[in-house]
Amino acid sequence: MSSERRVSPRMTEDLHFNRVEGGPPRYARRTDKPVEYLVIVDAAGAVIGYVWANDEDDAAGWTVRPAGGDEAFNLGFIWATKLHDAKAQGLAPTQALAVMVRESDPSAGSHVQSGSLSQAPSLAALKELAAQQ
Repeated sequence: MSSERRVSPRMTEDLHFNRVEGGPPRYARRTDKPVEYLVIVDAAGAVIGYVWANDEDDAAGWTVRPAGGDEAFNLGFIWATKLHDAKAQGLAPTQALAVMVRESDPSAGSHVQSGSLSQAPSLAALKELAAQQ
């Protein structure tokens, strides 16, 4: 009996990845136009980030507040998922924000800060705001 272990060819063969077009619908992740945004806070009321939207470019996204740390980054997944779901339902970006306001639950781990719907002159300005706090 040989002491050599036989290595399966599945473990040594080259992998071939084929690019697949399509996938779930997504909002554009960039715009240079003004954006509407919501302030998102954690259960303690600390700002963790912003959900933003621009209908003209069919753009929307989540901007984390870096000072919020890992928790803010992780909670952002919830808000990004809400945007993906809204796009799949065919909602315009600002309609997605309206749904988030209506469905926000203050007892959840993160929620929309009451009365926070605002406008920034650009996505860059919103990102700067997030970085300053």
